[in-house]
Amino acid sequence: MKIPGFAGNQQKRAKTPERKSKWFVPSLQRWHPSCRLMLDWTVTVGSVLLCLMMLPTRLPGMELLGIGPNWLLIWVVAWSVKRSVFAGAFAGIVLGLLQDAMTSPNPSHAVSLGIVGMLTGLIQKQRFIQEDFISIALIVFGMVVVADTIFAVQLSLIGDGDNGQNIRKVEDIWTYYQRVALASAILSSLWAPVVYYPLNRWWQQMKLIHNS
Repeated sequence: MKIPGFAGNQQKRAKTPERKSKWFVPSLQRWHPSCRLMLDWTVTVGSVLLCLMMLPTRLPGMELLGIGPNWLLIWVVAWSVKRSVFAGAFAGIVLGLLQDAMTSPNPSHAVSLGIVGMLTGLIQKQRFIQEDFISIALIVFGMVVVADTIFAVQLSLIGDGDNGQNIRKVEDIWTYYQRVALASAILSSLWAPVVYYPLNRWWQQMKLIHNS
């Protein structure tokens, strides 16, 4: 005897995430692999350039105590969360050098972002977290604190003189970066899904098409 509930279950099973992803970009499956690879890198590099342009931008809701979200750090976390430690560290160093080109190479952002990429890849590799928006926001919050602390350490080492005249300057650096780290961590964690969700969805679809 046929149970009516089975038909509804079959319809629900048909709507799997894989089929939704395949339906979303069906034409890309017919593209040449080199063209798909070029498109994938275009989207990836374009997202990096967009984050670079967003760094000095201060739109409503994107500023707290004069501090904006750390868009490049959010991108590094989004990239590294499903990749190896080496891939995360390499991406962080490259993006840090790009940020140095926009600001100042001394102290370098490549050190802090490289460590952020490495730590994010290590956390995901050890499966200490579950992948959702809350986890990503918490990772971004913690990594902003780590990155700002590393940057403050670099500034302290640069400003610490042999004659002891810069001790107060070092104290001012740490006082300032305590406020900066908290404001940047809050904003970056709130805006993290804006960067993470579309990029993660795109990379998942490209991986699905590549493996199909």
